[in-house]
Amino acid sequence: MSQVILDQAAIGRAITRIAHEIIERNKGVEHCVLVGIKTRGIHLAARLAERIEQIEGDDIPVGEVDITLYRDDLSPQNQKDEPVLQGTDIPVDISGLKVILVDDVLFTGRTVRAALDALIDLGRPEQIQLAVLVDRGHRELPIRPDFVGKNVPTSKTELIAAKLTESDGSDEVILEKRAETSIH
Repeated sequence: MSQVILDQAAIGRAITRIAHEIIERNKGVEHCVLVGIKTRGIHLAARLAERIEQIEGDDIPVGEVDITLYRDDLSPQNQKDEPVLQGTDIPVDISGLKVILVDDVLFTGRTVRAALDALIDLGRPEQIQLAVLVDRGHRELPIRPDFVGKNVPTSKTELIAAKLTESDGSDEVILEKRAETSIH
């Protein structure tokens, strides 16, 4: 069973709200850079940059970070092939800047931890902030988003699927309830 929790219009409103919050918290976007976590975080970062430019009239650099080599769940036992590296591309030196890390769904926090490690390897930002479209809870690490499109409390058996036009052909966030399996 699945339920749409954010449709295209709701995603647009969430991006607009997050853009305003980023501008307000940072008193503009000077000395800021948006960095999306591959894959959907990149699309959200680009949309945020576009919205911020519409609001402020200022460009904000947008980059992308590939966390493949920083994941803590890659090991010889669960890895059949070499990880596919997609590359990190950030158009500015992040040292001394405020980095706004962008992702679609925040769950355990392990993806964000890997992205933080990747960013620190690139330089020493003044600050790193986190913007997510959906926060579903169940953190395994002490990570908290600064900007959230929607908080969606979930059970561990539920799944949140974020879809964006750029990669999936449509904009929606779906909550999928998996059938409970009983063990006898």
